[in-house]
Amino acid sequence: MRAIWTGAITFGLVNVPVKVYSATEDHDVPLHQVHDADGGRIRYQRRCEIDGKIVPYEHIVKAYDDGDKTVILTAEDIASLPAERSREIDVVEFVPNEQLDPLMFDRSYYLEPDSKSLKAYALLRKTLEDEDRTAIVNFALRQKTRLGALRVRGNVLVLQTLLWHDEIREADFPALDSSPRITERELKLSAALMESFAGDFEPEKFSDEYQEELRKLIDAKLEQGESVDTAETFGEEAEGGKKGGGEVIDLMEALQRSVERSRSSRSSGGAEEDDEKPARKTASKSTASKSTSSTSSSKTTAKSTTTRKAPAKKTAKKPA
Repeated sequence: MRAIWTGAITFGLVNVPVKVYSATEDHDVPLHQVHDADGGRIRYQRRCEIDGKIVPYEHIVKAYDDGDKTVILTAEDIASLPAERSREIDVVEFVPNEQLDPLMFDRSYYLEPDSKSLKAYALLRKTLEDEDRTAIVNFALRQKTRLGALRVRGNVLVLQTLLWHDEIREADFPALDSSPRITERELKLSAALMESFAGDFEPEKFSDEYQEELRKLIDAKLEQGESVDTAETFGEEAEGGKKGGGEVIDLMEALQRSVERSRSSRSSGGAEEDDEKPARKTASKSTASKSTSSTSSSKTTAKSTTTRKAPAKKTAKKPA
């Protein structure tokens, strides 16, 4: 990884030099636009609308238009801003972890200690972890003043940029003003359905199916050319797509069906995944069967003995 920024975390008189790295990357297949007739690459030109000439990057600057006037901001103007010149990640406060709304999270960055001494870095990391707190910080990155959350992930400090308060829109939906009546049975069925899907989150279990299929299509076209058969590549569903049900059913019926389907799927899936369980069950049944047969046999023998002895007793009593 290549560091995108260097600076220092500061709180009080403590200074922790760090390097900043992007913690995420885009895995999408890179595509570009071409002319469908001849495959020629489509290029975008930076053409000035006044003189009609193509403008090179070195002569392109930023500007703000208020409707009447245009204010041009050069690279020197931007660099002169005090916040842009700062190389500090300034801790404003330490807050409980649970107080952060995930809706505010934006981009994530790893922080690597940029010093021979790791003590200050390790001390901050350990304190955040032990106190279950997140550091709220201010810093400037890529010509913007940022609000961020500094937290611990494993043995590394992670900096997550946060959206500003006024960047989060209010959820104002009239439909949510009314509260529909929910019955106890609906709630129980909904909870049972949720329980049937319960599990621990394991990110590695999930994959981007669209990108995988796109790569599969590209590989097929590289191998077979334009004559590639998508139905053969992806199966019959490729022609018409997955068929969605348009049937409107009662909520209770939908919950009941879903619970039954999920239970059936789980039970059949479990049997397929574990080949040893059926064997053990069969063995147990066999043992139980033998035990039952043995018990039944003993009972039968006992009954037979009793039956045979009974006439002897009666015969002995008759002469008396």
